[in-house]
Amino acid sequence: MLSLLLFLLTVIAISLSGVMMPGPVFLVTLAKGYESPFAGVWVALGHGIVEFPLIAIIYFGFARFFQVEPVKTILSVVGGSILIYMGWYTFRTHLEITKKVKSLSRRSVTGGFLTTVSNPYFFLWWTTIGAVLMTRAIRFGLAAILLFVLVHWLCDLAWCSLVSFTVYKSKRLWTEKLHTILFRFSGGILVGFGSWFIFTGVV
Repeated sequence: MLSLLLFLLTVIAISLSGVMMPGPVFLVTLAKGYESPFAGVWVALGHGIVEFPLIAIIYFGFARFFQVEPVKTILSVVGGSILIYMGWYTFRTHLEITKKVKSLSRRSVTGGFLTTVSNPYFFLWWTTIGAVLMTRAIRFGLAAILLFVLVHWLCDLAWCSLVSFTVYKSKRLWTEKLHTILFRFSGGILVGFGSWFIFTGVV
């Protein structure tokens, strides 16, 4: 029991160290958080839509598939292209985004899904660090595997929720100029991530 608890604490530490690093999911949570304090919940759900099936794939032994060079290249190019488009769209339509609160949950889920599926380093993390954690969880049995998945996703949920809640509650202090900077910054960084993913995937 103590060994399992120590393992889960390790999962929390490693998961938080990964999710708290600035990346595409963080940026979309930042942008959506301006519209709703609960945007992080929906972003985390969109992230989970990609993550849960991937964990199942790794569990059944297909982690090596994502380490094949042609597959990594395709993930980098396609994912990078998606991020560049999302960044360009966010940068270009930042004023319209704040006026459209309709279908926020759907758009936040989509944002979480797209920024996750388009990030090749997300797949790299799961086929390396994630696979190692999965191997250790298997030693404790099926219940431990389910706990591992749940605890990992709850770390994503907690961080995304904190980010969106903080942004939403502090937005009254922002001027229109700061708001514009936020969206343009997020859009520009997404384009930067996308370009980097394509470059590293092809070169």
